[in-house]
Amino acid sequence: MITGIGIAGIAFYLLILLLLVPLVGSYLAIVYEGKLSAKSRIGAAVEQFIYRCCFIQPKKDMDWKQYLIAMLSLNLFGIFFVYFLQRTQFYLPLNPQQYANFSPFLAFNTAVSFVTNTDWQAYSNEASLSYLTSMLGITSQNFLSAATGMSILVAFIRGLRAQEGKKLGNFWVDMVRGILYILLPLSFLLAMVLVSEGVIQNFKPNTRVNVLDVPHSPSMVVVQDNIAAGMEQVIPMGPVASLEAIKQLGTNGGGFFNANAAHPFENPTPITNFLEMLAILLLPASFCYAFGIMMKDRRQGIALIIAMLIIFIPSVLATIAAEQAGNPRIIKMGVGNEPVDGFYPAGNMEGKETRFGIVSSGLWAVITTASSNGSVNAMLDSFTPIGGMIPLWMMHLGEVVFGGVGSGLYGMLLLVIITVFIAGLMVGRTPEYLGKKIEPFEMKMASLASLIMPLTVLFSTALATQFSPTLSEYGATSPHKFTEMLYAFTSMANNNGSAFAGLNANTPFYNILGGLLMLIGRFWIAIAVLAIAGSLAGKKKIPRTAGTLSTDTPIFILLLVGVAFLLGALSFLPALALGPIVEHILLWGNNGY
Repeated sequence: MITGIGIAGIAFYLLILLLLVPLVGSYLAIVYEGKLSAKSRIGAAVEQFIYRCCFIQPKKDMDWKQYLIAMLSLNLFGIFFVYFLQRTQFYLPLNPQQYANFSPFLAFNTAVSFVTNTDWQAYSNEASLSYLTSMLGITSQNFLSAATGMSILVAFIRGLRAQEGKKLGNFWVDMVRGILYILLPLSFLLAMVLVSEGVIQNFKPNTRVNVLDVPHSPSMVVVQDNIAAGMEQVIPMGPVASLEAIKQLGTNGGGFFNANAAHPFENPTPITNFLEMLAILLLPASFCYAFGIMMKDRRQGIALIIAMLIIFIPSVLATIAAEQAGNPRIIKMGVGNEPVDGFYPAGNMEGKETRFGIVSSGLWAVITTASSNGSVNAMLDSFTPIGGMIPLWMMHLGEVVFGGVGSGLYGMLLLVIITVFIAGLMVGRTPEYLGKKIEPFEMKMASLASLIMPLTVLFSTALATQFSPTLSEYGATSPHKFTEMLYAFTSMANNNGSAFAGLNANTPFYNILGGLLMLIGRFWIAIAVLAIAGSLAGKKKIPRTAGTLSTDTPIFILLLVGVAFLLGALSFLPALALGPIVEHILLWGNNGY
């Protein structure tokens, strides 16, 4: 049961988000249609300077293969560069803590993670990463990986609206404009607000402070170090606000601290909590509106937003309700309140910050998995089985409910193509979408892109149940342990990055297999999207007739939602039954009231 205050908080969040979407979406369309730089003298001058320095020919358009090669080249260089930084950080400047170099397997996994916009972290950032590696490697890739997803989406839109052409724009121009006009200014504004609210931004070494309450122990007389004796505490420092801003706006999600946005230096107040949640969905939702503008039919973008909200809102309510129902085992221990009419007033507060509570924690959990953000303000491993299953299932849908910046919308558009094809079969017409025929090539590419995620996730999870080196450490018989492995591979294959924290993933097995999953999850789908864009660009626009399927009506929206549900349910329902569903039955069936 959700209180009225909780519902009001969720409604307020959605209201502010939807009020900002038309404003930001219109701005995105202006940027990518090249209508802003001529009016912005400073921005235009910087843009042209970048082109000259990087030998970019801004007026030279690319076909889909050239666009793809440019995209893959940049990202391949990024992997090698971030890998090099991690392997040599001990000898480089801005390492006041003198952190050691990363191992080869962990460096590979981390480099791939941040280049693919996954931001999966198999290490404790504040105890492993130098400031230089964090800024030059991690933060810079947060900008580049986000801009890559945005550029692929824009190329796909150009393919949809082209008339018998081959060109999809210039990848380098799209990257420069996405970073210069969108990600940089928004990140700067958010970082300034976060600093004003208490998020730290400095280059100081870790600070030692005296604790307020020194523990009394006879063993303290033989302990020489004040920290070991409990008399002092190490407070980590670093450039946090700059990373925090782009990690949320770019749906990256990797935290400066191991506790991520539950850490008070990353997310100190309810104001920062609200702003960071808003930042996660701002660009993904706004791109839907920008899509409608660029296609000269705003109803198409609005229809996609409605479809996403139809899935998003019930998922939020169900997650919060599951957490507020409480944990019967904790209640029986006398820790929580006794139930009143079957409702636990205290709810399940394990793993949650008291300054945020259940509603904000549950809302964030669904936001971060509906998008490809992956940041957390509560520990998902401590959620109830159903409360943890819903964020997992949001990723099983392919993270098309808003999704990552750019990547979420082009993932949803692949589902639209599949839905249009199914609808065409139902009525006996050649499927069309926005004036372009959907033919076998587009369906093959869309099907390959949609099937690769469940295939890789399920295969990897099955492999882990047999060969994971952590099984001997934790045991393989627990449904919760199975859920942790399923969640880890789902997160990596979907380029999300969140995790059930009970799994030790810093092993060669998880680092290598996870790195491969992140590469496949990012670039296999990107290749299919660009191939479809190139195919659609060469087709003639078909005039709209009375028999043309409308893709902005309530019926089509519900059909699209049904296809998304059907693909997710058919692929993952058996696996969910082995993990969170059976765990819920065991928890409430044997120990509930």
